Amino acid sequence: MTTLRTTRTRTKQAATGALMGLALGDALGFPTEFNTVPQILVKCGPWREMELPSPAFVTDDTQMTLALARAVRTAMDHGLLDPGRFTGPLREEFVAWYHSPENNRAPGNTCLTACRLLDDAQLPWTEASRIDSKGCGANMRVAPIGLVPGLSEQQRAGAAQLQSALTHGHPTALAASDLTAHAVSLLVRGVEPLGLVGRLRSYAYDNRSRYHARWLGTLWSRSSARTPEAFIASGWDECLAALDRLTAALRDPAPETDPCLTTGDGWIAEEALATALQCFLLFPGDPVTALRRAACTRGDSDSIACLTGAFAGAHLGAGAWPKEWSERVEHHSDLMSLGALWDA
Repeated sequence: MTTLRTTRTRTKQAATGALMGLALGDALGFPTEFNTVPQILVKCGPWREMELPSPAFVTDDTQMTLALARAVRTAMDHGLLDPGRFTGPLREEFVAWYHSPENNRAPGNTCLTACRLLDDAQLPWTEASRIDSKGCGANMRVAPIGLVPGLSEQQRAGAAQLQSALTHGHPTALAASDLTAHAVSLLVRGVEPLGLVGRLRSYAYDNRSRYHARWLGTLWSRSSARTPEAFIASGWDECLAALDRLTAALRDPAPETDPCLTTGDGWIAEEALATALQCFLLFPGDPVTALRRAACTRGDSDSIACLTGAFAGAHLGAGAWPKEWSERVEHHSDLMSLGALWDA
């Protein structure tokens, strides 16, 4: 059974599917962000018929996902993924993104502020981290951590939380990034969507008081928490509450209703995760409809849709997406080459 599942995972090209789905969702949601659902319907027509814009530009969501993916690749070119190999390339990629002339796609203030501080090589990254921010800017980009084959659970969790911590140091941002990477990893490995939320809840409970000191250093000490365990537990508790809302929404699914009404608008980390999972789980076998549902929302439409695309692509693989869409999305060649690296 293990061999068969591994063969199927390689055949479906899950990494390529997830990265492409993330970018497609980002491009589909880019024009609808900051709009109400009625405004989106006027602009785009019926949500089930939404078409990918032409040209299909992406936002900082995809840009920072690619930055993270390149940092992972650089770190692993020199050995196993660990904080010593990972932090330097990650910091360099984030600073390069900050200085890029293409950094004009409505990036979040947290990322801009943190990356500006990271540009000071003398400043420890723990001081650059925005400890009070749990915006979705960290878990929107974390999918590559869930796609890398061969990572231990500790490596994946530590790397997911570290990449969040460089910009978004709030414990909920750390926990949501960890959960997002874990969800992607489970789907790549063939876990059925029906059992996904239960698996995520169990993972959250198991890790609720686990502070990855090797990866996060003394980040927790910048908070008002009395211990590192108390610091991280508060983040997992907020994510568990979001999963509760997701479970309630899926008991009585309403595909024609804006999912933001039940699981949140997605501007903050735990809501982006829950609402994207809802969009994916409403249409687990129909990835394009899932993307369209995610893009036609009142909240952070591009981030919700990019996460939805990552989940759907990890589940169904590269074949999930229309060829005419994937061939014209911005950064197509970079997405394909990174996906091929990890699909191999």
